[in-house]
Amino acid sequence: MSDALYLFIGVLCAAIGGELFVRGIVGMAQWARIAPAIVAATVAAFATSSPELSVAINAASAGHPAIALGDALGSNVVNIALILGIVLLIAEMRSSRDSLRRDFPTALVVPGVMAILLLDGLLSRFDAVLMLGLFLLWLRASAQAALRHRDVEAAEAVPHGAVIVLCAGAGLALLVGAGYLIVTGASGLATTLGMDPFLVGALVVAAGTSTPELVTALVARLRGHADVSLGTLLGSNIFNGLFIVPVAVLIHPINVPVSAVKASLLFGLVATVLVYPVGDGILGRRRGLALLATYAAFVVVLLQG
Repeated sequence: MSDALYLFIGVLCAAIGGELFVRGIVGMAQWARIAPAIVAATVAAFATSSPELSVAINAASAGHPAIALGDALGSNVVNIALILGIVLLIAEMRSSRDSLRRDFPTALVVPGVMAILLLDGLLSRFDAVLMLGLFLLWLRASAQAALRHRDVEAAEAVPHGAVIVLCAGAGLALLVGAGYLIVTGASGLATTLGMDPFLVGALVVAAGTSTPELVTALVARLRGHADVSLGTLLGSNIFNGLFIVPVAVLIHPINVPVSAVKASLLFGLVATVLVYPVGDGILGRRRGLALLATYAAFVVVLLQG
C-alpha cells in the first residue's frame, strides 16, 4: 500500500472516528450528569493520548526512552499551538471557570517541572514517582469536581448506556487506527523526501500521534461543545507530561540534557500561556493566529537546530 493511500485512509478514519467519539463522550457526560469538560479532560484526554502511550511503552521497552520523551513533548506543542490554533480560527470559545482553576495551572506546571527534573540530565525512576504524584493530585481534583457538579447537572434524555459505550469505543478504535496510518504514511513520505530521522520523529510522528486530539477538538467545536474541545487538549497535555513520560521512565530512565528538549519545553510553555484566558474568558481568532505563529516558530527552530 502506498504512503499516500495510508494518509488518505487515515484521514477518512479520523473523520468518522472523531464524530463517533465526540458523540460518545458527550453522551457519557449527560448519562452520568457530569460536566462534559471534566469527562473530556480525563476520559477523552486519556483515550486520545493512547497513541503517545503506545509509543512510550514500546520505545522504552526497546531501550530508546528518549523517543517517548520527544514524542510526548512534541505532541504537547502540537496540541495547543497547532490544534487549538486551528480550532480558534474556526470559532472563538469560552473557557470554563473550573478549567481555569484546575486544568490550566496543571498544564502550565508540566514544562516547568520537566525542565527542573532534567537539570541533571537524567529523568530517574524517583523523578517518575514525583511526576505521577502530581498527576494523581490533579486526577483527584478532577474527580472531586465531577462529584461536586454531578447533582447540579440537568438530567437529559440520552441513548442507552450500551449505545454510548459502543459509539465511544468504535470512535476511539478508528482514531487510534487513523493515528497509526497517518504516522506510517507521513513517515514514509518524509523518508522518501530525504528528511532527517530526528525531524521525522519530532515533527511528523508527534503530529501523527496527535491526530485523535485534532479530530476530537475540531468535531467537538463544530458540534458546539467548546468545553469538550479545550478540556481534551489540556487534559491530553497533562497526561502526556505527568503520566506517559513517567511510565516510560519507570521502564527505562532517560538520559538527556535539558538543552536537547529546551525548544519543546519552551514552546509548550509559551503556547499554554498564550491560551490562558483573561477577562470574560473568551479565546478568539487573534489568539488562534498567535498560537499558529508559535507553532511555525517551533518548526523553524527545530529545522535550524
